Amino acid sequence: MPKLMVNSIEVEVEQGASVLQACEEAGFEIPRFCYHERLSIAGNCRMCLVDMERAPKPIASCAMPAADGMVISTQTDRVKKAREGVMEFLLVNHPLDCPICDQGGECDLQDQAMGYGHDGSRYKEAKRAVEEKQMGPLIKTIMTRCIHCTRCVRFATEVAGVPDLGAIGRGEQVEITTYLEKTIASELSANVIDLCPVGALTSKPYAFISRPWELNKTESIDVMDAQGSNIRIDARGNQVLRVMPRLNEDVNEEWISDKARFAIDGLKTQRLDKPYVRRDNGKLEAASWDEAFAAIAKKLKKVKPNNFGVIAGDQIDAETLFAMKLMMEKIGSPHMDCRQDGADIDGNARGSYLFNSTIAGIDEADAILIIGSNPRIEAPVMNARIRKQYLASGLPIAHIGQSVDLTYPAEYLGSNAAILTEIAENNHPFCNTLQSANNPMIIVGNGVYTRNDAKALLHYISEIIKTFDVVHKGWNGFNAVHNAASRVAGLDIGFLPGKSGKSARAMLADAADEKLAMIWLLGADEIDTSKLENTFVVYQGHHGDVGAHCADVILPGATYTEKNGLFLNFEGRVQEVRRAAFPPGDAKDDWSIIRAFSAVIGQPLPFDTHEACRQMLVSSFPHFAEIGQIRSSRWKKIGKSGKISDEPISAGLTEFYMTCPISRASQTMADSRTSRENNTKQIAAE
Repeated sequence: MPKLMVNSIEVEVEQGASVLQACEEAGFEIPRFCYHERLSIAGNCRMCLVDMERAPKPIASCAMPAADGMVISTQTDRVKKAREGVMEFLLVNHPLDCPICDQGGECDLQDQAMGYGHDGSRYKEAKRAVEEKQMGPLIKTIMTRCIHCTRCVRFATEVAGVPDLGAIGRGEQVEITTYLEKTIASELSANVIDLCPVGALTSKPYAFISRPWELNKTESIDVMDAQGSNIRIDARGNQVLRVMPRLNEDVNEEWISDKARFAIDGLKTQRLDKPYVRRDNGKLEAASWDEAFAAIAKKLKKVKPNNFGVIAGDQIDAETLFAMKLMMEKIGSPHMDCRQDGADIDGNARGSYLFNSTIAGIDEADAILIIGSNPRIEAPVMNARIRKQYLASGLPIAHIGQSVDLTYPAEYLGSNAAILTEIAENNHPFCNTLQSANNPMIIVGNGVYTRNDAKALLHYISEIIKTFDVVHKGWNGFNAVHNAASRVAGLDIGFLPGKSGKSARAMLADAADEKLAMIWLLGADEIDTSKLENTFVVYQGHHGDVGAHCADVILPGATYTEKNGLFLNFEGRVQEVRRAAFPPGDAKDDWSIIRAFSAVIGQPLPFDTHEACRQMLVSSFPHFAEIGQIRSSRWKKIGKSGKISDEPISAGLTEFYMTCPISRASQTMADSRTSRENNTKQIAAE
């Protein structure tokens, strides 16, 4: 590894590191605009100039590889003067927008102008003006502010995998544009807002809403998908105003999806803020908590335990699932299920429903087979990680299921389920790729788990794992991708049908046949509610969505931004959401609603506080105490030999923008979906 001197301090860096990285390793800050750790080196802003011994002029430290014996100086008069000159040129055409710029207070240009710039300007001519560009409903552009660092261009091309951004023109006429004035066709597009070091690209929904110093910042977790991206929730008073990504190298690096960032306007529309009871006139009317609980208790007294069931939704925290499971055990009903989509997942084999390789483990894979999943919309940030590994190593990727653009080259094997039998029998061209791979990876999505023949497909997937040594010492290449943030916690806790218990599908079928008298929808909205017309329905949730429309009693709960709770992502990593605001009106934390109702029916749960509930959860399932950690699980053969259907394998999700009560209530998500659809039509027409 090369050793070099930085300001008389010897530092050793890894082979291939830049001089800029060496300077920072030695503890010296280097200003930069174009350089970013996760993007290719452009070297076009020249702000990172440093002196190198025997060099005739200052060098761009971001583009110069560190070499043995180098002598670098970052604080000489020549460096100081060079940086002041660069800053003066950058500000030549930059408008004096700071008082009205949404980047104000968080602007790299502001900060570095104060730290490294000159106190005046010699430029008196008129400034250049650039027309604003249309980049869709998420990104606001003021391109006169652009300093052409090209971070946004490199992100779109390298990370997002959509070459929609680029530069046109030469010299003073250079402009960053989307070429066709269209929405950036990526589920990660808004990350360019964070990357932009000036106010050229800002958040359109957040424009002129607040200043950074007005906001209370809360570290939390995204529950819009099951990856569990780390986020920071910024709120003013009791209103969530924006969501920003938080660095976690093992989960989301520093990216988040557009839905995680912008669906938050759905938090304040169509909210349930008080209990409702359906009266004798057939209408839902506001009621007190006592009236709502009394109506449920009255019905429950008339119902045998075997005629009462619970279906949990996709965004329920572990404490709430645990509390509901305890209450169901006290009532004596075995009918509970956390798989509202009907996924056929065996809760006994933990390794069969986890992303065992871990998200970071994608960097070690040398072949990937994706089955029944579209990771681009089911887990966009993870999909970007697959793309990163493809760009780094050129690993072969194959896809079975719906034909989609994954943003990286993938061999499409088809959608016929019989392809799995061919691969399992070592009778398919892709078998050679799997055979030669040291760390092959199989990614299985809900497109497999929700099929009627799921067990048969999983049996053949198990055979593939055995044939090609997908699971071996030091490597577990079987990976399940879920769409529900609460799925893994529910499976770990055992929120599944007990002895003689019915699954979510069976409960809905029985309800349609009038064999199930009462059902409790715990935030479950992604179900066919037409089957519940003759059943007494209790809906506990936070939005007036599908489940609330069919309910006889509505119990208003809290969203993920309004409570503390534990979630496990599809890796099995324990993570915590934290309260950034309080639920509106009379809405309560979900676990406390269940605890209060258990007392009404004379079966009080053995805890009175959230802390006591979590402590009891941890005592029953100790791995829930390991925040940020993953407890690995041994692989066990899954599935069962059986006949495979002729039905094509589909993806687990076909829609990205509106997939849950929060995103369906979001106007921003509705606008984004419409904009993408219009783009597709426009391109098809051209």
